[in-house]
Amino acid sequence: MSIDIDTSFTHFTRTAERAANQVIAAYSTSFGLATRLLGPRHRQHVRNIYALVRVADELVDGVTAEAGLSHQQQNDALDHFIDETHRALKIGYSSDLIIHAFAQTARTAGIDESLTDPFFASMRMDLGERGARQGAPLRFDAEAHQGYVYGSAEVVGLMCLCVFMRGQNIDDGDAAALRYGASRLGAAFQNINFLRDLSDDTDRLGRNYLGTADHLEDQDRVEWVKTIRSQLDDAKAVIPLLPHDARAAVRSALALFAALTRRIEQTTVDELYHSRVRVPDVFKAGLAARAVAATWLEPRG
Repeated sequence: MSIDIDTSFTHFTRTAERAANQVIAAYSTSFGLATRLLGPRHRQHVRNIYALVRVADELVDGVTAEAGLSHQQQNDALDHFIDETHRALKIGYSSDLIIHAFAQTARTAGIDESLTDPFFASMRMDLGERGARQGAPLRFDAEAHQGYVYGSAEVVGLMCLCVFMRGQNIDDGDAAALRYGASRLGAAFQNINFLRDLSDDTDRLGRNYLGTADHLEDQDRVEWVKTIRSQLDDAKAVIPLLPHDARAAVRSALALFAALTRRIEQTTVDELYHSRVRVPDVFKAGLAARAVAATWLEPRG
């Protein structure tokens, strides 16, 4: 009895997408909530992007080390993941479910190595320095910080933008504004997480992404909050240029990170080193509801 090839491929792809959904469910309730606000034509694609990014991030953030891999073996694992991703982008298939799901999205939305290469370069920065620094903290200066944030976060925003804008006809000015807004939103998210994760980054990973002295000072926190607010404002300004069925999710995510920023502003640096700033789930739900209401009132088109 023969099996139809198209049916087999579709079944495999749907299985890969379910695996991507499980990654989101396991690692980020906030992102899972935001994706539920996306229109159906975007939702799975964005989840596929997140899953690939999360798996790569976990690879360099301790999973491989805790599995007992040497530093060279960790680099080999990242090399394999990168090679398999780029192979899947070319041929449209991978036996790795997460990579396969991402490849389907990338080929649909026009995501190519111009975006995946910077992302993997940032992952390499996390992993590649560990063996060389021999226990000394890895400190990112302003230039390294900018490069790392572009690869680890801004390009992820640009990948999502590729999903949202596929098939859309917009002028060059609006396209440039959208790319800028997506980059700024990704940067804001990453910088907020650097402040939220000070303890883990410093104590477990030995990384100083903010480029300050060994211990962040209150004035540093104040300056980073100003930077983040500027980035969020730039991102907020271009939301009306997005397709209607993407706006509520982006608004919700932006509102959540604005709320986190306010809490960081009200938290001392010493507290940031000992606890992770969070927003209660009931408050997240309220932010999401307001984002939906605001979008509902806007004209479609």
